[in-house]
Amino acid sequence: DVFVNRIKNYNPLTKENLLKMYDQLESVTKDILPDEKINTVAYGCTSGTIAIGKDKIKEKIQLAKPDCYVTTPITSAIKAINKMKIKKIAVFTPYPESVNKAVFEYFTKENIEVSSFSSFNLDSDTLIGKVDPNYLLEILAKMDTGRSDALFVSCTALPVLKIIDQIESKIKKTVLSSNQTLIWDSIRSVGYNNQVDGYGKLFRN
Repeated sequence: DVFVNRIKNYNPLTKENLLKMYDQLESVTKDILPDEKINTVAYGCTSGTIAIGKDKIKEKIQLAKPDCYVTTPITSAIKAINKMKIKKIAVFTPYPESVNKAVFEYFTKENIEVSSFSSFNLDSDTLIGKVDPNYLLEILAKMDTGRSDALFVSCTALPVLKIIDQIESKIKKTVLSSNQTLIWDSIRSVGYNNQVDGYGKLFRN
């Protein structure tokens, strides 16, 4: 079973605005099946996780749901990269420069080499969500991924999930995205280990 609650986000996309989600984490989590146990809680913001910090997010969420497994887009992406023995990645984001710098540094600290990096340089979640998937497919297919083992597409607002198979087919490499790895880590954490077709190599493993 999947239950959802929303957390307020603020535009423009800056570290200062992303940090505003921190104080809401406990109350938003608490309102999901109040007083009931939840096995896994997935926090669905890649840039928010990087800005706040994975440990702080886990601590806040577990105040509301003690002992639950906590996953985020970036921590699940790292987990998938390590599981698939990927060493070098190309990265695509929709973010502005300041957030892109934080994403690059995050992967570097995790000993994952970023061989190329491209971005739409958008500073609004609303605009990110309105990106046309066909245009996104065209852009990602032209990206420089030659030296990489895989392509990581960041941001849960970017509509990339349904075109992952198409991108993999065009660039002949593994494609990972924020929503894809978040879903993968969540369902695997509760014991669902079946193959899922249509969402990239990660789910077919």
